[in-house]
Amino acid sequence: MLGLQKSNKKVAQAKILVVDDEPDCISIIRCRLEWSHFEVITATNGKEALQIAETEKPDLILLDTNMPILNGHETLERLRKQPTIKDIPVIMVTALCEKDDIAKASSFGIEDYVTKPVDFTGLLAKISSILKKRAAKSSKK
Repeated sequence: MLGLQKSNKKVAQAKILVVDDEPDCISIIRCRLEWSHFEVITATNGKEALQIAETEKPDLILLDTNMPILNGHETLERLRKQPTIKDIPVIMVTALCEKDDIAKASSFGIEDYVTKPVDFTGLLAKISSILKKRAAKSSKK
C-alpha cells in the first residue's frame, strides 16, 4: 500500500514543518502530507528550521538528523531551549537507526523516531495520533 489514505479532517488542517537537506525527500514527504490535507512548510537545515518554527509555529516537525549547518540533534537541543517553540512535537525521520542515535534524539523529548525509507501509512498514523493527543491536551486547559 502506498500510504495514501486521507487523514481525519479535525487533524487535517495542521501545519507540519518538514526539515531535510535532500530535495527529493522533502518533495515526497510534502506530496504525501498535502494529499492528506496537511499544510506543509519546509526547511533544508537546522538553522532555517528554527527560524521558520519561530515565525510559523507549526503543529508538528518532521526532522532529519544528517543536515548541514545544524544537524537534527543540535536543532532539537536548541528548539527545546526556546520558550515559544519548545513544546512543538517532533518526529525524527532519518536513515540513522543506531541505538545511540535514537537515545540521543529521545533525550530531547521527541514524540517518535521513523527510519527511511518511510512507511507513509505508519507515519500518517503517528502524525494523526500525536496531533489528536495535543488537541485533547489543549482542550483540557
